[in-house]
Amino acid sequence: MNKVTLHSIKDIPAPDWKKLSEKRIYFGHQSVGFNIIDGIKDVLRENPQIVLKTVETRKATELVPGVLGHTKVGENDDPKSKCDDFREVMNLLGKYVDIAGFKFCYVDIVSSTDINKVFDYYQQTMNDLKKKYPGVTFIHITAPLTTVQTGIKARIKEIIGKPVWGYNDNIKRDQFNQKLKGAYEGKEPIFDLAGIESTYPDGTRAFIKGNRGVCPFLVPEYTTDGGHLNAKGRRAIAEQFLIFLAKLNG
Repeated sequence: MNKVTLHSIKDIPAPDWKKLSEKRIYFGHQSVGFNIIDGIKDVLRENPQIVLKTVETRKATELVPGVLGHTKVGENDDPKSKCDDFREVMNLLGKYVDIAGFKFCYVDIVSSTDINKVFDYYQQTMNDLKKKYPGVTFIHITAPLTTVQTGIKARIKEIIGKPVWGYNDNIKRDQFNQKLKGAYEGKEPIFDLAGIESTYPDGTRAFIKGNRGVCPFLVPEYTTDGGHLNAKGRRAIAEQFLIFLAKLNG
């Protein structure tokens, strides 16, 4: 997996930040999303040239230019509920928002998940919303990852045929993400959350090779519990999310 180069806040010209400040944005999520929102607040405090306000709301009256509205959507472990709830949010905000999208959580896609069923329902939801609200730019977000067990214990488990913690779940998440990219890459905007989560600050990719193939995983220094983002992780993701939004409008 090749080393990658990520943009930084200073790479984005002032006119692009100004355009972003004129947009009305909605982001649906759960707990990792709240981590990202906290990271966005960190970035905004240090970069006054980015005029954007985060507001937890589903009210059209609060979704004015320069606001990134966000709320929880659906229930964890139930990806269908997140699609359905996002549809409900768009029925409230679709006429008032410029950019919208939602993310699944790592608990929504595990080793037992039927990713074809999840993706098909997601795609049908987004297709319906695009037809109903043609003025909205809908963004697609890859499913987040967790860390995996590594080291000698993981190697021994692999040799004796025992599951390595995190590997099989992340394999399924990566398969879902590849389906997402295959459907939308080059056609509609994709924020590769999983790709950034699995990239060290120096651009090196975090991955493990097991009996089911190569599997990316969450950079361990970005988390304290193996799934949620710590201060360093949320900052890394938030910065790239803001850059993604600015380039989307630039």
